[in-house]
Amino acid sequence: MVMKARRRATAGKQRREMHSLRRVLRSPEIKQARKRRKRRRKRTLQEINRLLCLMCGCQEGAGDDIDALLETIEQSNGLTLQSEGCGASDNRPVLYVEHRNLNPETELKRYFGARAVLGDQRPRQRQRQFHRSTWMTIPKNTWPRFSRPGISMTLLESRDGLQYFTFEHSRDYQQIQFKFLDSVESMDPNNIVALLQMNPYHIDSLLQLSDVCRIQEDQEMARDLIERALYSFECAFHPVCSLTSGTSRLDYLRPENRAFYLAGYKHMMFLERRGCPRTALEYCRLILSLDPDSDPLCMLLLIDFLSLRSREYNFLLRLYQDWEVRRVCVHRNLSQLPNFAFSVALSHFHLSQEDQTESKERERLKHKADLLLQDALIMFPGVLMPLLDLCTVQPDAAVSSHDFFGPRSQLGQTPALAELVSLYVGRTHTLWREGGVLLWLEECVREVLRRVDAKDPLVEDCQNKRKQRYQSAPLNIHRHVILSEIKEATSTLPLEVTTQSVMGFDPLPPLDSVVSYTRPERNQPRPAKNNSKGPWEDAGGNGYNSIYIHS
Repeated sequence: MVMKARRRATAGKQRREMHSLRRVLRSPEIKQARKRRKRRRKRTLQEINRLLCLMCGCQEGAGDDIDALLETIEQSNGLTLQSEGCGASDNRPVLYVEHRNLNPETELKRYFGARAVLGDQRPRQRQRQFHRSTWMTIPKNTWPRFSRPGISMTLLESRDGLQYFTFEHSRDYQQIQFKFLDSVESMDPNNIVALLQMNPYHIDSLLQLSDVCRIQEDQEMARDLIERALYSFECAFHPVCSLTSGTSRLDYLRPENRAFYLAGYKHMMFLERRGCPRTALEYCRLILSLDPDSDPLCMLLLIDFLSLRSREYNFLLRLYQDWEVRRVCVHRNLSQLPNFAFSVALSHFHLSQEDQTESKERERLKHKADLLLQDALIMFPGVLMPLLDLCTVQPDAAVSSHDFFGPRSQLGQTPALAELVSLYVGRTHTLWREGGVLLWLEECVREVLRRVDAKDPLVEDCQNKRKQRYQSAPLNIHRHVILSEIKEATSTLPLEVTTQSVMGFDPLPPLDSVVSYTRPERNQPRPAKNNSKGPWEDAGGNGYNSIYIHS
């Protein structure tokens, strides 16, 4: 009886609590709060739909709209893009990579929240048929069932705290590779499709077919093929290979390793076009960390742009400080690259404009930004007029008619310097279109003209440096220009590059390649080249009809 009475009392207490809770939920205050949440959720979904429309479309100028949209959402949510992992002054290497930043969902969650990005989908539900957990890509249920294609990774040696790895191809994979070269030589994309149906995770076929889809404006399929290639690579990683530590090395001289560089680069560019510059910056750091001394894809010409787009100014300044001032890496004189000379100044300017910066620090940063931009304009005067032209800004007559910034500054550049200048202007002109940045640029240009007329000794010193340096661009810069597909830069490539065939799966291979196996000789004649532009040609009109024979 006592137990029954206690149960009745407990049940009665629970009913009273439920009635009280219902009265609270029906109160006008709670109803108003629900309506406010619904309105906020509706506005967020509208912004997401607008962003996705911009991401799916590839219209020129969409990047500006995406940046403006993300900045609006960031300000409305009270977020900041200066993440703690990239620009923090800690003891980690400057090229340290964080796993979570390799996932674009991490960046999108910062803008829209996890519920808006993932919805009701659970992470484990997306990988039901894939047993391997990966960091670079998330496998999709629409992909073919994964089976190891015959790629493995071997640790060659450990030296001075660094681990040197290489990918290796099994004998079966080598035979597939030979069939792939035959398919490329046939000039028929359907042969690549047939090869992928039999071998859905063959790397070079995925890279080549991705280029074909991108040329045919099927961006979704092109991106999906690159992600599949990265997943195949990551499943072959050596157990001690670490993407985050910055101590793993891959030699670009080995043909088996080059596809990983190219897959990472193409994936990075897709992320940047989709409005995920912070994730793209993480991949840029990853690719650079694989061989920072040789930098085979010349990521130093791109890392400043991604840092500015993702507003990671402190990271860019730390990289410049470590590699230019402290000489931590083999790279020297980063200030002699036009992109670093201007981007470091632009980083100081943006930091000086932040609201949380104290007044004295703001003045110091602004003064340093002025000096750095003036030095950059004195060192690279040929940047100004093309930059203003792409920004659709009419220069002042005193500037355009001055010998220092006039046509003579363009004609006096060496071909190698013109290639670097055209690449920087074509890539980053959108960063200079802001009203405050253009006013700051105008002030510095007037000060530079005053220093030039006053016979500042730095002007003559920089002129002598331009004559002595930039005599010829190395192969990795040409390779970067080809991969960038920036028309202002590709038009400046030398004849020895434009007159040779360029392969999308291995552009401009090194002359001193380390070859582990070669393609068997063929006796049948090669097909004649078709003069019309076909599906195997890149954006610059270079055909893929020539197969690279290792020597």
